[in-house]
Amino acid sequence: MRIVFMGTPDFAVAALDKLIKAKKNIVGVITATDKFGGRGGKKLIQSSVKKYALEHDLNVLQPKNLKAPDFIKELKDLNADLQVVVAFRMLPEVVWSMPNRGTFNLHGSLLPQYRGAAPINWAVMNGEQVTGVTTFFLQHAIDTGDIISQKNLPIGADDTAGIVHDKMMHLGADLILETVEAIEKETVSSIPQDDSLVSEAPKIFKETCEINLNQSIKKVYDFVRGLSPFPTAWTTLDSKMLKIYACSKVLKERADGTSDFETDGKSYLHLWAEDGYLDITDLQIQGKKRMIIRDFLNGYTFN
Repeated sequence: MRIVFMGTPDFAVAALDKLIKAKKNIVGVITATDKFGGRGGKKLIQSSVKKYALEHDLNVLQPKNLKAPDFIKELKDLNADLQVVVAFRMLPEVVWSMPNRGTFNLHGSLLPQYRGAAPINWAVMNGEQVTGVTTFFLQHAIDTGDIISQKNLPIGADDTAGIVHDKMMHLGADLILETVEAIEKETVSSIPQDDSLVSEAPKIFKETCEINLNQSIKKVYDFVRGLSPFPTAWTTLDSKMLKIYACSKVLKERADGTSDFETDGKSYLHLWAEDGYLDITDLQIQGKKRMIIRDFLNGYTFN
């Protein structure tokens, strides 16, 4: 079976690697165009998928416009039976409808739960104990296609979005291979999504990441770990943005008149919510680099 793979970040590399090691016939890899980055923005950066593809002598295409006639012709010439999509752009119908066995995508949730751009973040932020991965055939509306297969993934009480991402990357790669082999064997029996179970995981912006302290410490803690290490929850200290990467939660009654922050100036910085506080251990104040708490307190003067 001739397969075209589409993806860009490290998350997608794990799935591509799984297919290559299983000796699947990858006839083309579609990934993002190179971008300038690094210090001064002068270095041309290749996507993780492109780097992997070149190392394995795979045919790489990097279209700027997925509807461009030249790209559509190149894609048709690959004569793919199946297209596999992992962490890539939204595809136009002319692309996803091309292969005779369809195009399927890997999504980082148990669809139809957490449809959208940030399913891992929102699942952790909402205190979910279980998430998972789903393969589904693409159709017009995003994340709505018929489900092929799913795998569950427990979320630990202290797991960050970064930890869940890494676990999911490998679980998703396994599911990709299983799905490809089921399609090869024609044993797939896809099912429509149940619209009564839909929840959303919209794109996250800077404003989304501001911590609301007028709620339980558990909700604040889940919010922080759901945004760690990126895009990172923040609050304000001395009129400066303070990003919190790591912390623990402590249940404790808050005394009347207690300020939001509490510190001994040497070893701890606590951030209070309604029924407890965060013991912050890894943070970044606006204008400075990321630090562990002792290094931060050693050089910071509170206003």
